[in-house]
Amino acid sequence: MTTHGASREALAAARERLDALTDSTSADPGALADELAAVTALLDREAGLRRALTDPAQPAEAKAQLAQRLLGGQIGGTALDLVAGTVRSRWSRSRDLVDALEELANIADLTAAQKNGTLDEVEDELFRFARIVVSSAGLRSALTDSAAPASSKSELLHRLLGGRAKPVTERLVTRLVSAPRGRSLESGLESLSRLAAERRDRMVAIVTSAVPLSDPQKQRLGAALAKLYGRPMHLNLDVDPEVVGGIRVQVGDEVINGSIADRLEDATRRMAS
Repeated sequence: MTTHGASREALAAARERLDALTDSTSADPGALADELAAVTALLDREAGLRRALTDPAQPAEAKAQLAQRLLGGQIGGTALDLVAGTVRSRWSRSRDLVDALEELANIADLTAAQKNGTLDEVEDELFRFARIVVSSAGLRSALTDSAAPASSKSELLHRLLGGRAKPVTERLVTRLVSAPRGRSLESGLESLSRLAAERRDRMVAIVTSAVPLSDPQKQRLGAALAKLYGRPMHLNLDVDPEVVGGIRVQVGDEVINGSIADRLEDATRRMAS
């Protein structure tokens, strides 16, 4: 999610509240994710309501009370407190509130995976599914067909992922496909992968090599990238015999091409300078 000014600060505060709730209470992060996703869907449909909840001319407490009146009894107390706190903040655009609630829902699901020890697997599954989508035009078309009902897309995903991927992975992908909200499927999956990496305070490097990397090569590359970027690095690995230079590394918007040896030597030089 890209935010500016007031919305950036509001999102940061909302994420802190979510972390506090899931760290210090008995709240079920998975259930909280479902409730936040339901509120996201409601506000995405109801433009008048989201404008009312983000109206800078209204007192923060009045907006919180409006949310509590409308959502009380529809979602649990933990989710309601989180939504009320979120609408108390100032948002640059009403759409930013909806984007933030969607991100909170995804973070809650990833927190559930982190708590049950499956976050690494979820992160890898999101990447693998993204690779499958890129390589299968038919699947991508079926999942992005605006004329197809969300239920049919959900059924297709369940046939593909049910029993083969972690439940959190299936929920995240199903929500994305059912309500893309103007994003491409690829960018949505990339955002989910980035959020998963953030749960471990690390960055993601998408590494495409002409041949599979050996374990020592992966370790050396990961260590070099971590030193270059100053954060732990998770490597998502793919093989493409046609990749130019033997390897392609993408970290965020930055793309690095060249052989493994050349890049590691360059990394060493940059660290020494």
